Amino acid sequence: MARADRRLDVYLQEHNQLKQEQSQRIGFRDNLIYATLGAYAAILGFALGKDSNSYALLILPWVSLTLGWTYLVNDQKISEIGRYIRGQLRGKIAEALAEGPDAPPPILEWETAHRSDRRRERRKLEQLLIDQLAFVGSGLVALGSFEVWGDWRSLEWPLAIALQLLVGVEAILLLGLGLEIFLYADLTKGR
Repeated sequence: MARADRRLDVYLQEHNQLKQEQSQRIGFRDNLIYATLGAYAAILGFALGKDSNSYALLILPWVSLTLGWTYLVNDQKISEIGRYIRGQLRGKIAEALAEGPDAPPPILEWETAHRSDRRRERRKLEQLLIDQLAFVGSGLVALGSFEVWGDWRSLEWPLAIALQLLVGVEAILLLGLGLEIFLYADLTKGR
């Protein structure tokens, strides 16, 4: 087997492994939305149930942060795999396929074609909005609801102050998550 053929085999194996990892991460990331909705329903059911407990609303932001960060990390890895395939691996495979001085044939066109449709920017903006609502907005709404309807005002001052500090920390962390989600949103078209 020629050296170029061996290199091509290695590149193709790398491509297959990366696409498999990307696919698994996409499935995991997408299932996090369902897990998040299920967790929110359970927390809200407990908080607003017959024996309502407004303090349970303070759990929802931590769930938002944990699942939102996990979602963001997986989404970022999915995008990084795509960038690596488009930016580096695609060229290596094309070079290994080249036979002589002619330019190599276009390969792995799907890696850029699906990023070039007319509605991609709108779709990515909509996804950004949904991510912000699912992971940041819901946590902020829970904190606001606790502030308005929670019975924290009837507590002794040290505990009431501690709860207000907790609310403040949760709000700051949620806003930080919102910023990270915005910064990692891949809104570009094409390559």
